[in-house]
Amino acid sequence: MRSAMKKWLFLAISGLLVVIAAIIEVRTSYFQASLFTRLASETTYDVKSGPGTVRFPQAGPYNTQQGFSRIPHFIERLEKHGFKITRQTDFSHPLIKYVDLGGNPPYPEKTQSGLAIYDEQGHELYSARQPAAVYEHFSEIPPLLVTALLFIENRELLSDGHPNRNPAVEWDRLAEALISRLANVLDRQAPTPGGSTLATQLEKFRYSSGGVTADVPEKLRQMVSASVRAYQYGANTYGVRERVVRDYLNATPLSGRAGFGEVHGIGDGLWAWYGVPFQAANQALLDDTGNPDNQEKARIFKYALSLLLSQRRPSYYLLSGRQKLEQLTDSYLRIMGREGVINQGLMKTALAQPLVFRDRAPVFPSTSFVEQKAVTNVRTDLLNTLGVENLYTLDRLDLAVTTSVATRIQADIQTHLSRLTEPDYARTQGLLGTRLLTEDQLDSVRYSVLLFESTPRGNLLRVQTDNLDMPFDMNDGSKLDLGSTAKLRTLISYLDVVETLYRRHARKNASELASEGTGNDPLTRWVIAYLSAYPDANLEEILDAAMHRTYSANPNEGFFTAGGLHYFHNFDRKDNGRIMTVEEAFNRSVNLVFIRVMRDVAHFHTQEIPGANAILENRQDPRRKAYLTRFALQEGAEYLRRFYHIYAPLSAEQQISRLAQRVRATPYRMAMAFRSARPEAGMTELAEFLALKLGDNVPEPDEIAELYVKYDPERFNSNDRAYLADLHPLELWLLKELQTPSERGFSDLLAASDGARLDAYQWLFKPRKWRAQNKRIRILLEQEAFAAIHGEWQRLGYPFPVLVPSYATALGASADRPAALAELMGIIVNDGRRLPMRQLQRLAFAEGTPYETVLDYRSNSAQQVLSRELCSTVRRALNRVVETGTARRLNDVFRDAENNPLEIGGKTGTGDHRSKHYAAGGRLVGETVMNRNALFAFYIGDRYFGVILAHVGGEEAKDFDFTSGLAAQLLITLQPALQPLLEGNTDFYVGVLPASKPKNAEKSEMLMSLH
Repeated sequence: MRSAMKKWLFLAISGLLVVIAAIIEVRTSYFQASLFTRLASETTYDVKSGPGTVRFPQAGPYNTQQGFSRIPHFIERLEKHGFKITRQTDFSHPLIKYVDLGGNPPYPEKTQSGLAIYDEQGHELYSARQPAAVYEHFSEIPPLLVTALLFIENRELLSDGHPNRNPAVEWDRLAEALISRLANVLDRQAPTPGGSTLATQLEKFRYSSGGVTADVPEKLRQMVSASVRAYQYGANTYGVRERVVRDYLNATPLSGRAGFGEVHGIGDGLWAWYGVPFQAANQALLDDTGNPDNQEKARIFKYALSLLLSQRRPSYYLLSGRQKLEQLTDSYLRIMGREGVINQGLMKTALAQPLVFRDRAPVFPSTSFVEQKAVTNVRTDLLNTLGVENLYTLDRLDLAVTTSVATRIQADIQTHLSRLTEPDYARTQGLLGTRLLTEDQLDSVRYSVLLFESTPRGNLLRVQTDNLDMPFDMNDGSKLDLGSTAKLRTLISYLDVVETLYRRHARKNASELASEGTGNDPLTRWVIAYLSAYPDANLEEILDAAMHRTYSANPNEGFFTAGGLHYFHNFDRKDNGRIMTVEEAFNRSVNLVFIRVMRDVAHFHTQEIPGANAILENRQDPRRKAYLTRFALQEGAEYLRRFYHIYAPLSAEQQISRLAQRVRATPYRMAMAFRSARPEAGMTELAEFLALKLGDNVPEPDEIAELYVKYDPERFNSNDRAYLADLHPLELWLLKELQTPSERGFSDLLAASDGARLDAYQWLFKPRKWRAQNKRIRILLEQEAFAAIHGEWQRLGYPFPVLVPSYATALGASADRPAALAELMGIIVNDGRRLPMRQLQRLAFAEGTPYETVLDYRSNSAQQVLSRELCSTVRRALNRVVETGTARRLNDVFRDAENNPLEIGGKTGTGDHRSKHYAAGGRLVGETVMNRNALFAFYIGDRYFGVILAHVGGEEAKDFDFTSGLAAQLLITLQPALQPLLEGNTDFYVGVLPASKPKNAEKSEMLMSLH
């Protein structure tokens, strides 16, 4: 008996102790504080040099938006671009276990984050901080807003009686939620209020998949993570609880608006939903004058309260449930007034205020594309490097980027370019005059400046700007006819062939050289002759000798290239009768010399094609058929494309009418053409077709019947039908195909036309046509030669997938880009090494978080693409262009910190791009002016290089006659802005360039007529 009583007494006391402990725990969170404080103290991370051990998150809206879940992917891409991890967090072992079990690492989330771009001196160039309007500290929040939030969501959160309270758990609400959940099991219609605190709600919409609680385990995970986060600074959680209020108000998701994006936080919500500025809202809510009729305060309070209430269904309330939201807000106002949370005056005034939503998304202030050019280039580079979908997503990454752009110098240059539209200023800069500009032309010219510095880390972008107020990048996004700068690429190709031949033959003795014969192309013959005369010559000597080879500048010779006979002219007629060296021609930019140089280069590459001579000389060579087949298919495709553009946009009947316009007004030709296009048509349709062109001269019915039978297409092959109709066989074939309704586009028709294209060229395969065959084979061999030249140009950074197979490529027919020419100049400056062209120097992801990862550019991926000797030869030629050639106005302009002259070299180029229109027989009938360009690709000293461009687009370009001297003069005007950079000083005042004559302006006035 006593034993039983003792047992029951023990159980009673134990139960009482458990109850007391539970009551204490509910009120004080004593045991939770002890447990979670210890757990938080162990789940830590450090930042170390080099790669660390990190568990990156896989899900959660916050992790996705900030880019935390994509950091491994970004690392992989960046490492392929030469970046290495130089700093990263390193998780403690307990933190690794905690995360692997599903916990979220405890750390203080940032109030704002997003993309930030800095220059190398740490000056901020761009910031996309989100949310835009936040409370940095709890003390900044209007008490009325805190009171409303806690009344709605978490009334006991800031109770100060128990400093160790766990903000993740509010026991009475949790108990109510559990009871409601049980009731809901019995009655599906029973309401189920949530038991989430603000702390667990933060965990939910930040870190749970989709921002929702999927099940009970997910709810427990939220509560544990929120609890560990609450005790990361110790047992006293009051400061953490204040931060929970601040973070909730800053970060609660409030749907999104077109033109604004996702809305987070009360500050952005007031602006995006109601058009209320954050600062004005806070001033109204902080008003403590006691005026019960303060309508502004009441209006703002109602707006803010509606946002707090909309959190569970923000998209519904913003789009279609606005009336429901107003009803819900009014009901809460009455409850809060009744329970004394707000005074009666505020309640009544607020109830009288309607919720007035803004109808349109907020309009952001417009920014100048000119001022943002450098930032736009960095963001575009990041977009491509990281593989991010769009700029919106990029801007929301927690990422700090360091760029190499010298922003203060760039600011001066931007200011300078913007002022060049002012006549007085342009005059002081020497931009007005013959072969330059007139006052009324200043507004039409667009300038761009691109400057790099050669460093051990690669070629660093220092300046990239223009005065084009559009997001388009003139340097890297254009395809421009840049004229004589193509001579620089041609010169390098020429010297590269000489070097190739030198290395092939240099060690051969006299008898071996004699056994090589005279060679089959001029450059091979010359190199063999030179080495025979100077057997001990080194590479630099033969390259120098190649620069002194002579060519005629005669424009009267016709050149068979690109499938036809072409004539070219020189810029200066005084050169027409001269014979000059390659060096002088480069110096003076003489066209006909470089046409002949390109011809020699193309001939060399033609001879490099195995069996090229045998194909032409041996009529029985089996490869001839393959070449001719290729030509037939290739040229046939061009004809087919031409006819497709004529007929495809028209209806079937319109196509027949167009055919009638193109065929001669002869009954038998018209009959053959019509019956070929519509073989199933009857005599009535033929008569109607004849009437389209012959009118009253239509033959009699019996004659039409005769024509119908006589010109039955089944009686003739495709070439005979074409001959009788006096039309191309592919025109008739295409018309017949288009007359049959289908969804086929040009690519489908081209694929189906192989037989028709070969049929059209049956005449070419006949043995007696061997001269015509050789002519076409030479066209294909030239294309293969230019494909080889193109491969070499691409090795040096040429940006386009093909070259025009024409000697005119030496004059710019294949176009170019300023950025690509800058890269070529960098190769020359760096003695033939192709270094990466860089502007991204450091990317720091998630700084101050458990996922911090910093990557710096560390690549040594230089490629030796040209020899040092070749580059030395080219640099001397470029320097002579400045000393005595087309850019001599730049001589002695730039100096170093000790006032010593810096060597400067470059190549000028003028592009006058016109689309010419020809009639039958090749007669020029008109032209459309596309643009005019002046460009100077340059180097200064042994470190700096770049490109200056002046551009006029569209039809108005016909009124401009400026030459490349304009670009050279523009570089002179930049000397004051560039001088600090050349002296190694980048920490200087951001000012405006003085409106005074630049160095050498007097000399430039005497050189204005220079090309």
